[in-house]
Amino acid sequence: MSRVTSRSPGRRRRRPSIRIAAIAAILVVTVGGLAVATDALGAGRLFDRAVAKIDRMMAGPVPDRPTIETILVTPPPATPSASPTRTAPPSSAALGASALPAATPTMEPTPTPAPSRIPVDVDVAADPAGIFASELKDTWCSPAGVQITLAFLGKADTSVGFQRELQSRVHEWESYSDSHNGDWGPGAMALALEAYGAPGYEVRAYRTRQNALRDAAAAIESTGSPVILLAWRGAHTWVMTGFKADADPAIFPDATVAGAYIVDPWYPRISSIWGPSDPPGTFQDASEMVRNFLVWKRPEGHYPNRDGLFIAVVPTVRVSAGD
Repeated sequence: MSRVTSRSPGRRRRRPSIRIAAIAAILVVTVGGLAVATDALGAGRLFDRAVAKIDRMMAGPVPDRPTIETILVTPPPATPSASPTRTAPPSSAALGASALPAATPTMEPTPTPAPSRIPVDVDVAADPAGIFASELKDTWCSPAGVQITLAFLGKADTSVGFQRELQSRVHEWESYSDSHNGDWGPGAMALALEAYGAPGYEVRAYRTRQNALRDAAAAIESTGSPVILLAWRGAHTWVMTGFKADADPAIFPDATVAGAYIVDPWYPRISSIWGPSDPPGTFQDASEMVRNFLVWKRPEGHYPNRDGLFIAVVPTVRVSAGD
């Protein structure tokens, strides 16, 4: 007698559906991974932001602790201040001739020649490409900018490993008043620079772009160190290594800075808002500074000492590689 084994209709229907679901899951993971790897339709950026949010949640609330103070810089007078008023001594007729000692010949000091007002072109980075480090993720412009600055000062290399190390330490320096989102604000950048041997950086605020650029230019001249500019309304980091001006800003307070030499960690990316980035050491003229170097305006909340102002992280002391 032959034996017929019956199969459950339900199982016969489920097996293909299970296979299809498994294949679909594999396809989703594979295609998703390829999309992230190739940044198709911005999937890589979305993935990086999701990872950053998870990291922020795992780190806990942003600590509300002291950080580097933001200093409002007011421009100096456009012309040198007038010499103090001197009162002429009383005449011999008023005092009587006998009241005055005999006149002694005096040598007039040789007048110091006035400085020449000539155009200047300064760039302290002899090899911008040699200190360049591209941000590993599109949210890592701050550690990349700090890395570029430290590389210029001989305090770091431009490796992927060092940038990851910097990013891993940001929770040591973050503060709510510096960045409501946590992670990097300009105060954290100054603290990171100090931690790696570059002390003396200040967070400064300015009411005008020209005042910011003049002060940054004068700081570069006096210290030989780069300035970090907070571009894109505080959302991005530019490293300024030099400038062009119609006169020396360290001597002439009314000098006009025509633009700045910039090392941009966003390179070689293209932003849908800000356009393509430029190679390290590109001179950004006045129109590019107006387009990119904008006043601080962050969507996450109010910053009383920064809102509506131009922000920069500025060196105040000269740092050598041996320090």
